[in-house]
Amino acid sequence: MNTLINVARYHLVDRIQFMVLPIGVTFFAFFVNLAIFSLLPGTPEENYSGGLATMYVFMLVCGALSMTKSLPFGLALGVSRRSYYLGTILLITGLSALYSVGIAVFQAIEEGTGGWGLGLHYFRVPWLLDGSWYLTLLTSFVLLTLMFVYGMWYGLIYRRAAVVGVVLFSAAQVLVVLGGVLVLSWTDSWSKLGTFFSSLTVGGMTGVLALLVCVAGAGGFATMRRVTV
Repeated sequence: MNTLINVARYHLVDRIQFMVLPIGVTFFAFFVNLAIFSLLPGTPEENYSGGLATMYVFMLVCGALSMTKSLPFGLALGVSRRSYYLGTILLITGLSALYSVGIAVFQAIEEGTGGWGLGLHYFRVPWLLDGSWYLTLLTSFVLLTLMFVYGMWYGLIYRRAAVVGVVLFSAAQVLVVLGGVLVLSWTDSWSKLGTFFSSLTVGGMTGVLALLVCVAGAGGFATMRRVTV
């Protein structure tokens, strides 16, 4: 366990990448949205900006960088691949929990101020992050973790096979999606899929996202064992 904590601390040497930039980019986008909506005539009651997506996208980037920029030196320090990977997972678990609490807190402030006095919903996302505080906390935690772990997998693919590997990995995912589309069409199951998603609650979607975290985490771990540095 101490080794995993040390790996997490190793990553946090670069606090700009893992803390300053995600928070800074998120609030930069927030203030841009705030400035834009303050110039709009009228104050609509429900105005969702979607700007919070910047944090999730940046977590994807951070995940990739943790396996490309930081990996060689980390392994050179004598850390095993397994410990490096699990230590990075430990790091993102803590960061996702921290950022999720922040999202829930600012969502409450946003609600209390009537959308910052402008009807702006920046920290509240329709349906997905639009419920009770504990669901927002849980769903944002799982989604942040998913984006980071998925980014880690991409970073490992790049370390293993460079740009060609990334292209092939992306193409393989497209083929999987196309295969799913064909199966749904051949079995005439589109209506069943629509019924499933239309009846899915936010808690259920969070469970689906958690399953994807496990898939991406397992895929990344398997790739990690074959990475050369």
